[in-house]
Amino acid sequence: MSDTLPEADRFGTAPSPRERHELFGHGEAEAMVREAWNAGRLPHALLIGGREGIGKATFAYRVARFVLANGAAPAGSIAVDPTHSAARQVDALSHPDLLVLRRTPNDSGKLPSMIPAEQVRKVRSFFGSTAALGGWRVCIVDTLDEMNAQGANALLKTLEEPPTRALFLLVSHAPGRLLPTIRSRCRAVSLRPLATGEVVTALESLAGAMTDLDAARFPEAAEASEGSVREALALLTGDGLAVRKATHDLLDRLPDVDRKGLHALGEKLQGDRGGALDSFVATVENWISDHATGRRQSPSLRLARLPEVWEKVRRAAIDADTYNLDRKTLVFRIFASLDEAVRR
Repeated sequence: MSDTLPEADRFGTAPSPRERHELFGHGEAEAMVREAWNAGRLPHALLIGGREGIGKATFAYRVARFVLANGAAPAGSIAVDPTHSAARQVDALSHPDLLVLRRTPNDSGKLPSMIPAEQVRKVRSFFGSTAALGGWRVCIVDTLDEMNAQGANALLKTLEEPPTRALFLLVSHAPGRLLPTIRSRCRAVSLRPLATGEVVTALESLAGAMTDLDAARFPEAAEASEGSVREALALLTGDGLAVRKATHDLLDRLPDVDRKGLHALGEKLQGDRGGALDSFVATVENWISDHATGRRQSPSLRLARLPEVWEKVRRAAIDADTYNLDRKTLVFRIFASLDEAVRR
């Protein structure tokens, strides 16, 4: 794909997950894949869940290289040599036995808010034919959160009756919101947020490709990122760190809404074309997740409806980015939804 076209999984000039051969953290998940492979019991579908920006897609492509290279990795590892033909083909999305479902630019060069239905329909024909190289066939979905109900049901048909030597690698930022029928047909792989030191190391590995990053701010961004490299990158670009603090201050005031503060935050997002929008959305999503799962306690808030707001936040943010909608309007829309959800 041309570098001039946007990619949903790429942040700025950072390499996309398929181009990254380093994975920080998640050694336990890699060991599970290797052990299952050695025992001849690799599940036909892995549901890779966790917060955005912690390496889920990087892990999925790493597994895909390993399987499509027929296990050609050092003992106890799934790290395929980058010069291996299968690795090079996966990086270029040219491997004949790899299907990747993701949001791709339309004819006008814009990213749609959902994975197009015509992409999902390719699954049955892909798995209905013989593997081009006589080995495994692998389908990566990045992400299931960006697939509508019709697409998810179409995917389910193949998940229910998978052919031999077929592997689905399904990425999701919120596995609990997926269809129970999909979850029940997958082995869950829950990836944890990275440790602060791991985020710093990951940022250092990106410094060559992203020369505008200020290395002196890596520790501060990593500490504030809540274990997400993508969030750390958003914090390091533009007004990301200031936006995160302003967003947290407004969230902590709920169910009271500071309209003056919302105006100020909207103005800051309007003037920033760095990582501020990503930082705002990630901060809101993490706040929802923490309260919905009990990691944070707020006795003054009614939290039962928070999970359904997560989807509204994500969809509104994608639409705002896709169609370049007014950022201030986005801020007010999201906080209106949050206020409605938490009001007693």
